[in-house]
Amino acid sequence: MKITTWIAAAALLGGMAVAGCDTNEGPMEKAGEQMDNAAEDAYDASKDAAEQAGEAAEEAGEDAMDAAEGAADSAAGAAEEAAEKADEAAEKAGEAAHDATH
Repeated sequence: MKITTWIAAAALLGGMAVAGCDTNEGPMEKAGEQMDNAAEDAYDASKDAAEQAGEAAEEAGEDAMDAAEGAADSAAGAAEEAAEKADEAAEKAGEAAHDATH
């Protein structure tokens, strides 16, 4: 019986504590909530901006890699063409030297 009395007393005190809470917000509480909301909005906006900047940087890196690959392919093609022209020139020079000596 004693435990039941203690439980009933605790429940009664708990109910009174809840009933005694003021649910009306004053101007300072409202201002505090507005500040909290503004801080959360600023955090969310900065987080979104950081994600967008990261995505843009990644895309720029991919574009740079593509450009570098294109430049390397162009350079390789130009080097191959120059080698072919040098080979042709050497062959012509060899023929000219052969013709000049015979």
